[in-house]
Amino acid sequence: MLERAASLAGAAGGGEPHFSTDDLERSGDIRAAFSWTGWRLRLLVLAALLASLAVATTARLLAVSPLLLAEWQVTAQQQLMLHDSPERELHPYFGRTLTAMSGADGQRFEVDALALQRSPRWQVDDERRRRQITMQQRMAAAFAAGRVNLHFSDGDSVEVDTQRRGIGGLGLLFVPLSTLALALMLLGSVVVLARPQLRNGLYFVMALCQGIGLLFVAVGSARCLGMPTALLEHDMLLRMALDGVTAAAAVHAFAVHPRRLPQARLIAVAAWTSAAAVLLLAGAGALASLWWWAQGLALGLGAASLAVVSVSYRAEPNPFAAVMRRIGAAALATLALATLAVAAAASEPGAGPQATASIAATVWAVFFASLLLLLPFLDRARQLLREFALLAGIGTVAVSLDLLFVAVFALGPVASPTLAALLALAVYAAARQWILNQMAGSGALTTERAFEQLYRVAREIQEHPHQRSRLSARLLRELFEPVEVLRVERPAGRARVVGGGSALLVPMPRPGVDGPAADSLLLRFARGGQRLFTQHDARLADRVVDQLHRVVAYDLAVERGRSEERLRIAQDLHDDIGARLLTLMYQAPTPAIEDYLRDTLKDLKTLTRGLARSEHRLSHAAAEWKADIAQRLAMVQIELGWSFDIDEDLLLSMMQWSALTRVLRELVSNIIVHASATRVDIVLRLQQRRLRLSITDDGRGRQPAAWSNGLGLGGVRKRVKLLGGEVRWRENLPRGIVCEVEVAEFGPRR
Repeated sequence: MLERAASLAGAAGGGEPHFSTDDLERSGDIRAAFSWTGWRLRLLVLAALLASLAVATTARLLAVSPLLLAEWQVTAQQQLMLHDSPERELHPYFGRTLTAMSGADGQRFEVDALALQRSPRWQVDDERRRRQITMQQRMAAAFAAGRVNLHFSDGDSVEVDTQRRGIGGLGLLFVPLSTLALALMLLGSVVVLARPQLRNGLYFVMALCQGIGLLFVAVGSARCLGMPTALLEHDMLLRMALDGVTAAAAVHAFAVHPRRLPQARLIAVAAWTSAAAVLLLAGAGALASLWWWAQGLALGLGAASLAVVSVSYRAEPNPFAAVMRRIGAAALATLALATLAVAAAASEPGAGPQATASIAATVWAVFFASLLLLLPFLDRARQLLREFALLAGIGTVAVSLDLLFVAVFALGPVASPTLAALLALAVYAAARQWILNQMAGSGALTTERAFEQLYRVAREIQEHPHQRSRLSARLLRELFEPVEVLRVERPAGRARVVGGGSALLVPMPRPGVDGPAADSLLLRFARGGQRLFTQHDARLADRVVDQLHRVVAYDLAVERGRSEERLRIAQDLHDDIGARLLTLMYQAPTPAIEDYLRDTLKDLKTLTRGLARSEHRLSHAAAEWKADIAQRLAMVQIELGWSFDIDEDLLLSMMQWSALTRVLRELVSNIIVHASATRVDIVLRLQQRRLRLSITDDGRGRQPAAWSNGLGLGGVRKRVKLLGGEVRWRENLPRGIVCEVEVAEFGPRR
């Protein structure tokens, strides 16, 4: 179990974030969530077999159904006129109007344009729907005998053989529609088996219902007269039930995901009860205008699902809720437009509007199925799925506009589809990328966009490597604009999207440490909860962290090189210069020169020891400084007063140690040579990273502002400037000089 170590930023509005580390444990790629073995594999194989069996059974039921090979046109009086047929006995009747049919029993029944309409689901008028079903049933019974009599308006009749539809008679759309249905049902099975939980179960219900609905649409796409009555008789109620269950499941799903609402149980009960009540009344035949009830149920529950997901987003700005709200709004608006268009087309004479309405219903079903297919892949940026969904949505809009132009503006059969297609293409061309981004909440960052921020933070890390984690978190916050950044104790080898795109887990490797990082940053709700994290974001985060890691590793490598070079120089000084000075000291002609060389050897020893040491604690360095200065002052009989006070024992860099050492040596040397002082007081203090150093003597020095800047004083100023500080001299009353060094930000070594 993960533990929340630190919160770097609170949720928007200051509220307590709704986050459980269990969600993180359960998140991740489905392929890595478990091994597809055991009961999951067996159930997946079973689901695949059942789905394939459903598709095969539907195809066989349609393939064995009898049909009449002929092409018909609809007249202005809603009658069927024979246009073409491969049957030789029908060639003399081309251009004649069919009025009735009769089977082997001699029972004659009327036939009109309703015979060409396949599915009763999108038949607006109840009476026309009943007449359509009756006509299709009587045709199927007549075709089943193998021969049928066609009666034309001029009194002539002809007996024609019927034949089984066969695979070739399924139609061009049957295979892609049934394939889409199979893919949708299989995806729903994979999702629920990967994570057996309520929200995935609801997705499975929606995918299963819409997959079965697509099979009905595939059957309705078959050409020529003749339909399987087993599917036709219950088409309306079954497809109404499939749409109602889908809409109720959507409301229930949004009530529990991405955030479970306090009233989730009540919302779910209300949605399912509403759907069940309407469906029961429809099944009992108690509802008039059944098509409007079907559309009203779908639209009403769709609007309820939008309201629920909006409440969920206000409670917690999860980008999944934001994306679902956009996708749901697009689906609802498209369904409303298709409903309005089909209703308007129902009152128009001729077969053109009715055929177009059938196309609108088919395209809408494909559009909604494509949205369901897209949902599990929102964080994986599947461009092909998004393009397919967009094209299906644009197609629905185009067909619906065609129907509205015919019904409202009475445009002709050429002008109406042309204008609708142009408007749809204009929308697609002008707003394609924006629509795609809104559908998946994308608009992901690019490496080029992040370069400037990466460069700036890398420079800051070079100056303050101890603040690497904080600066890295700040960079990720600037890049992705998350609502919340958490530090979690989570080993990770690379960045990955978790929570279905609501969060991004970014490892924070330590320089010089191989293997997975022990700590990670969890970024939740990108761009203030407006978009999902994607795999592109994960790859970008990996690149960013890797570059920052390289910056720190490069500095460490440079520092190691410097340390090795200092050690070599110190060894050379000790072995070469030290040996020469020692030889000269033993050969000194006078005691004074011998003492001078001995002091020089001591200074060289201090210098080489400092160069060779890789780490310099401020307290240790101060002790060495005090011992060295005390020895030097004692030799010239000058009293030393020493005060050392720090609130943090910093680890000095070589530059800091060297600069302070040389500043102290130069100032003390000046006092010894020029001041004729009897006492020197040195105060070294470090409080809240502010370093103060003062050296006071009681010598004869006066008017420091008039001093010339020689190599000694110039070197002091230069070294203090390298430390980021300031140095100044002033007179000490009653006599002497005070030198003050102050460094405002005296940080630890790099």
